[in-house]
Amino acid sequence: MAIGVSSTTTSTGQYGAQKTDIRAMSIATMLFFMWGFLTCLNDILIPHLKGIFELNYGQAMLVQFCFFSSYFIFALPAGKLVEWRGYKGTMVIGLLVMAAGAFLFLPASTMASFGVFLSALVILAAGITTLQVAANPYVANLGPPETAAARLNLSQAFNSFGTFVAPFFGSVLILSSTQLTPEKLQSFSAAALQQYRMEQASSVRLPYVGIGLTLVLLAISFAVLKMPTMDFTRDIRPGELDTSAAGDSIWKHPVLLAGALAIFVYVGAEVSIGSFLVNYFGLPDIAALPEKVAARYVSLYWGGAMVGRFVGSWLLTKFRTSVVLGTAAVVACFLVVTSILTDGHTAMWAIIAVGLFNSVMFPSIFTVGLTGLGPLTSKGSSLMVAAIVGGALIPLAEGHLADAIGVHHAFVIPAVCYIYIALFGYLGGRHAEREVGVA
Repeated sequence: MAIGVSSTTTSTGQYGAQKTDIRAMSIATMLFFMWGFLTCLNDILIPHLKGIFELNYGQAMLVQFCFFSSYFIFALPAGKLVEWRGYKGTMVIGLLVMAAGAFLFLPASTMASFGVFLSALVILAAGITTLQVAANPYVANLGPPETAAARLNLSQAFNSFGTFVAPFFGSVLILSSTQLTPEKLQSFSAAALQQYRMEQASSVRLPYVGIGLTLVLLAISFAVLKMPTMDFTRDIRPGELDTSAAGDSIWKHPVLLAGALAIFVYVGAEVSIGSFLVNYFGLPDIAALPEKVAARYVSLYWGGAMVGRFVGSWLLTKFRTSVVLGTAAVVACFLVVTSILTDGHTAMWAIIAVGLFNSVMFPSIFTVGLTGLGPLTSKGSSLMVAAIVGGALIPLAEGHLADAIGVHHAFVIPAVCYIYIALFGYLGGRHAEREVGVA
């Protein structure tokens, strides 16, 4: 990834440094864990809220729609915030916004209002979006350019650790009570039904208030830390380095645009699968698991992504990014199709195994898409993060398809997504590698 640097590149973490700044990367990696943890809790919230408010699949997917729509709405403003406050300041602000969203779960649960839950998720995701815009290029540029993808994979591994832990956390604290059947709820009066919803919704209070307090403490700690890479955070802002971007635009870089679409379909596929797993594992022809038990198996899906990112961090130092990305997407597509065409434990374990091959996709797509942007890197990063809106639209489409043909066969949508990612990996990745060679 060819990014312009100033003539005073040092070993303090500026892009092009000979060594990765371990301390700065370790601090930033903590943020990857937090947003992974909170994002994956949605997979537990969806079946919980679906039961409380008697939602169909399309309505339940409004959780992901509201959450991931924030990426599209707030990604570009977050890029401007980076220009104004720098990378460290932006990350602190993102943590505080996340905390505000977490605290909103208190009134949402007290009122037992699905609308307030959705509003809280929008604010929570706005903070996560701000972190993503700042943290992804920050980590990618903390050392030699040839190992940028490996660094992102390593940080994403801790993001995946957060997604691995979250379902266990949610199964114990959020799915702790047994919900009544829709038939039983229909016999309740309006007052009794609202009382029941308030009791069921109360299980989210303690987890999210605790998360909010943790985020506030983390923001304060992060704000007072002295970052050795402050010069770097300013150097890569648009216009700070040179005038090579004069007359240039992110819309003139086809690999970036193709990469943004790849992020769109990747996040959509990954989130779609994760969102339906609890209900999928509960189907009689798959595993007939209770929600609390099924939630623990969701951890294996996200745990596969965690293991795969540690392995992928090594693989990307040995093989071309295009080959690793394309091959992972082909295998993921094969596994999804296998799950669609089979049932029982074969279908269950095939869909769980997709997580392992999802692992290298986001950081690899992100790295390839930003190739050759130079001073436009921050804006390119904002566009890539905005494309995470795929996590809002694709699960919503799969939810409506699931209402029509069932959860089992609705996974055809992620399968198609992986076909595009494979094409981007093999074709777009090689084009980006040629650009690096020319540079």
